[in-house]
Amino acid sequence: YIPTAIVQESVSYAVVFDLDDTLAVTDRDRETLLSAAAERADVPLSFDRAAYLEAHREHSGSESRRPVFDALVGTDAPAMTQAYREVIGEELTPVDGVEKLLTALRNRYRIGLLTDGPGATQRDKLRRLGWEDAFDAVVITGPLGTPKPERRAFEAILDTLDVTPDGAVYVGDDPERDIAGAASAGLAPVQVCYPGGPAPHPDAVATVPREDLESLLDRIETIFHHGSENA
Repeated sequence: YIPTAIVQESVSYAVVFDLDDTLAVTDRDRETLLSAAAERADVPLSFDRAAYLEAHREHSGSESRRPVFDALVGTDAPAMTQAYREVIGEELTPVDGVEKLLTALRNRYRIGLLTDGPGATQRDKLRRLGWEDAFDAVVITGPLGTPKPERRAFEAILDTLDVTPDGAVYVGDDPERDIAGAASAGLAPVQVCYPGGPAPHPDAVATVPREDLESLLDRIETIFHHGSENA
């Protein structure tokens, strides 16, 4: 549980985060978790991760992954949907230092979460992590119908936080959805990097190692008060 800090109405800056692979990670890769979900649901795994991602692009639901699994396993979709949500939720753990970081940031700025995915799925992750009250605002793009990197997704979280793009930093790991998307919407993007992950995107105003996420606090201070680290 993260205690709610009192945020003064005069605060004009916000820090917005991505969720998956930025603030929380799974110890096992998603291909392995698909297999684990199929085993739990007692459903033959007739597709691979690439087929899952293709179905996700074509059939992603606003509240759950049911339309994705409808396309992949037909009548076994309800069991597979539930099993996959459970497996992901059980595996998801906070990045070291993230709760301390969020508490420190929330004493200074408004804190938001902008995450892609179905509504029920992402809310279940926040519940399992104990983060239901960790943010001043949460926007899940599944119900919105506009995933990152589309500008409307970023505008939705800015509107909810009541801040302007030039008063917001966006922190995420995906070069195109998070970094290029945030930059296009006028936010200052900070890329979270990790071994085996994507290379820094040229639009990132700063990078931070995921294993040292707490160092983000000083970098955000620099961005808000002195501009880009890369300037």
